[in-house]
Amino acid sequence: MDYVPDTSVIVDGRFNRFIEDQEGSRVILPEALISEVEHQANEGKSIGFAALEELKKLRQMELEGKIVLDITGPRPQEWQIRKAKSGEIDDIIRNVAISNDAVLVTGDQIQRDIAIVKGARVHYIEPSSKVSKRIEDFFDPETSSVHLKPNLPPALKKGQPGQVKLIRRGDPVRAETLEEIANNIVRRGRDDPNSFIEIDTRGATVVQLGSIRIVITRPPFSDDLEITAVRPLVKLSLDDYGLPANLIERLKDRANGILVAGAPGAGKSTFVQALAEFFNGQGKVVKTMERPRDLQVSKEITQYTGLEGSMEKTGDILLMVREDYAVFDEMRITNDFKVYADLRLAGVGMIGVVHATRPIDAIQRFINRIELGMIPQVIDTVIFIDRGTVASVLVTKYSVKVPSGMSEDDLARPVIEVEDFYSGESLYEIYTFGEQIVVVPVARQKKRSGLYRMAEERIENDLRKLFGTNASVRMETDNRVVVRVPEDVMPRVIGKKGANVNELEKKYGVHIDVEPLQAVIEGQRQTAQIEVKNRIIYLYVGEPNRNVKFYVDNILVLQAKSSNKGVVRIKVASDTGSAIYSYIKAGKKIEYSFF
Repeated sequence: MDYVPDTSVIVDGRFNRFIEDQEGSRVILPEALISEVEHQANEGKSIGFAALEELKKLRQMELEGKIVLDITGPRPQEWQIRKAKSGEIDDIIRNVAISNDAVLVTGDQIQRDIAIVKGARVHYIEPSSKVSKRIEDFFDPETSSVHLKPNLPPALKKGQPGQVKLIRRGDPVRAETLEEIANNIVRRGRDDPNSFIEIDTRGATVVQLGSIRIVITRPPFSDDLEITAVRPLVKLSLDDYGLPANLIERLKDRANGILVAGAPGAGKSTFVQALAEFFNGQGKVVKTMERPRDLQVSKEITQYTGLEGSMEKTGDILLMVREDYAVFDEMRITNDFKVYADLRLAGVGMIGVVHATRPIDAIQRFINRIELGMIPQVIDTVIFIDRGTVASVLVTKYSVKVPSGMSEDDLARPVIEVEDFYSGESLYEIYTFGEQIVVVPVARQKKRSGLYRMAEERIENDLRKLFGTNASVRMETDNRVVVRVPEDVMPRVIGKKGANVNELEKKYGVHIDVEPLQAVIEGQRQTAQIEVKNRIIYLYVGEPNRNVKFYVDNILVLQAKSSNKGVVRIKVASDTGSAIYSYIKAGKKIEYSFF
């Protein structure tokens, strides 16, 4: 009997297992089939390498006298190879079977049906459930990911998010075994109804095998064959995170532009899955946008990938399916952030996942990608995940004000305020100076009132009268003052069992910390406290009558002597003052050291 296989039964070894029981048969390999396999292998696709291995086994069978192997038929044109998915290669293979009066062997139902319509004899082989080597064999209940390279022991990551350890265990994996594992993964990705090949490009293949996401890389993309398999260890609900009631209320009623941020392996995907299920349980229609699709969510939540490789096209479809929330996992390139913003501005509730080492970094990823004034409309809540828990929550607010640290009314401008959700404290301000956008921490740059300066001067005068010493006094908060005096004077200022400090604390109603004036080492740089008032820049260095050098970006910009109140003053109208003022507006850090 003469048989003509197509690619569908070659790539996963089905034809080879079939033909082993047909000893003495003639196998006709169409040139079109070989060309397609060659093209896929040249593109670095795992499916091409898998098929190539099976063709080599057929040639070995012929050498052993088990079959007769012939190669015939026309070699396809380049355009036919490019159009392989449209059926051009399948058509050539069908015609080879018909012209040789051979049986077409296929595992493709459409190929089978078209061949029958054209009058060809067909033998259909169902996908095999037999597995020779499984990637699952490397996992145990504590393993979250497996990393395999030729001639190295398997590397296993074990532990919960934030407590992961890398362990090498077992014998080195031979190159032949690794090829077998890779081929098996690709076959199952094609045939398993619960699995799929997400990406198959030159040197890289991404397969979702049930709940396991697998990345196979080959030269020229990587230096050697490598398999990385990742799976979720646990599936949690939002209740498992123990979130406070006010945050749950915000998620229900006011959070529509959510960013979930954290470092790789921090537990972002686990939390996002719980959040998606939470909204689904609230009667919301939830969809996901993933590349690859590896979130473990319920059947009610439809998972989309890039339509024709484009998340922008996926976004166009989402606008038509009337979802309430869309989960975008994970956003990496500029176009991803723009798609997120477009969907949010169109009224879709968005949950985006981004890599970030600090909560504010998640918002900064959007700067220069969308207009600054749109940020509070696009992002209203940032949830930062660390070690599998919700470490912090930020919220955004739009206002027009004088930025913190500045005092002149003509400096008022639109400001994006980033606040801590729990305390309501303003942590950062985002605003523009000319063409530059700056993100400025404000927790320690609150505007100093005249009452602060009055209190500082009164305490300085009292210390001078009582102990005959100069002192550097700084109001850090409404109820805390730091007093720096020479080290030999400290015992007299503190008094026996703190009696003198206690008297001063009672008098002014504040807590007083006494520190040595020489606490700052010469040459050691610190960040200067800055105030701009009445066209004068006040640089607070904390120590009186000291020679000070000021630096911006490690460049010396000013050398001066501090006053008896530990301040260096410079007019904005001067050349040096104008330069320093421009640095302040640009958000530059001004550092100082004593000499």
